[in-house]
Amino acid sequence: MREFLESDTGFYYAIGVFTIAVFLLALAVLAMVNPGGVGATELGGLVVGFFLFMLVYFVSVTVHRLEERNGL
Repeated sequence: MREFLESDTGFYYAIGVFTIAVFLLALAVLAMVNPGGVGATELGGLVVGFFLFMLVYFVSVTVHRLEERNGL
C-alpha cells in the first residue's frame, strides 16, 4: 500500500476515492439532518455534476499516468 501511495498517480487515485467517500458521507448526513430531503431535481443535479467532475478527474489522472509511461 505504501508503494502505491508513494507514486504521484497512486496518490491522485487515493485522493479521488477519498473525495467520493466524503461526498457519500455528506449525502448521508444531509439525509439525516434534513428528513424532508432535498428535491429529486436538486439531488439529481448534484450527483450528476459530481459524477462529471470525478470523471474528468480520473481521466486526467489516467492521462498523467500514460504520459509518465511514455516518458513525456
